[in-house]
Amino acid sequence: MLHFNKLDKSLVISLMLLGMISCLFVHSSSTVFEQYSSSFIIKQFIYYIIGFLTMYGIAILDIEQLKKIGWPFYWIMVLLTFSLFIAPESIARTINEAKRWYQIPLLGSFQPSEFLKFAFLIVVSKVIVAHREKYERPTFFTDMRLLFIIAIISLPPMLAVYKQPDTGMVMLYMSMILPMIFFSGIQKKLLVIFTAVPISIISVVVLLYVKSRDFFTDKILNKLSGHQISRIHGWLQPYEYPDSSYQTRQGFLAIGTGEFTGKGYMNNNVYVVEKHTDFIFANIAEELGFIGGSFIIALLFFVIYRIVVITVQARDPFMTLMGAGISSLLAFQITQNIGMTIGLLPVTGMTLPFLSYGGSSLISNFMLMGIVMIIYKSYSGYMFKATKE
Repeated sequence: MLHFNKLDKSLVISLMLLGMISCLFVHSSSTVFEQYSSSFIIKQFIYYIIGFLTMYGIAILDIEQLKKIGWPFYWIMVLLTFSLFIAPESIARTINEAKRWYQIPLLGSFQPSEFLKFAFLIVVSKVIVAHREKYERPTFFTDMRLLFIIAIISLPPMLAVYKQPDTGMVMLYMSMILPMIFFSGIQKKLLVIFTAVPISIISVVVLLYVKSRDFFTDKILNKLSGHQISRIHGWLQPYEYPDSSYQTRQGFLAIGTGEFTGKGYMNNNVYVVEKHTDFIFANIAEELGFIGGSFIIALLFFVIYRIVVITVQARDPFMTLMGAGISSLLAFQITQNIGMTIGLLPVTGMTLPFLSYGGSSLISNFMLMGIVMIIYKSYSGYMFKATKE
């Protein structure tokens, strides 16, 4: 049995502190305005308890046991993800034109796409490590084979998630898998191509938006779904499309009126849609001001810092790849969520890790923390043995 002193204490304390802040502000954001029948604080507290227990349960495993559960877990999550398309409304209810959740009595909803993060992390790491062991002197074509295998593993589930629709989750998968590919040791020529292609595409899109607005709208923007077009219009032209940009403008207003020290706890008075989930940072900044918002950002990035430090000490490429994927995913998710609340980035429905209300998001992130604890435990054990000798 794993003792708690084998876990990284600073990471555990940071997560507990985030848990307390989350519960307080989920309560505040869901009770000041009479938009919900009750506060979500009890459910969020229960989710946090389940999350910590899940993290501890995964941390008990050793690295070989973790590898063994990777593929079975992957196939289960893929099956559940694709089954959403045929599941009846009584089991998988459509919410805001999106069908992403299974309904679970008492606990609420279960979102399989959130748990695909855990599955992708393990199986992609396994594939990369197996490739490196098989090809000690890899060539351009063997590395192309690796990329093809990763694409076969990741693209079909990503496409299913995109069709739910959930563009933000697909972006999260990519933010995790792409750094793992960069750390996989593939040929530099492939890395150049891998980097140049998306940068070129983004550059062309930006150039078309600036130089040929009509062509951009007709040939690119109109190829997207209705809700995606609405969000992009709301981001790029917030005052020309007030309905599409309403959530962003209200979030920005809430943060701005918080000023330096905030309005005080439970004193938020700017209505923001989904203020307890995707826009919880707006509520925190409104009540605690610039000081409170800065503290939250520092605390979140301290968690990432600890993950990076633990990963750097790992003596196993499998652990290094997983640590790189986790830290990159969280960094991207934090940046995207806070960026969209202040209008710098488009709204994607992406939660703020460990703070936003939601069981699937919270528990899946704690599963990732369980992997970090396995890496830490393995490294601590290595150091212990070295000292003993």
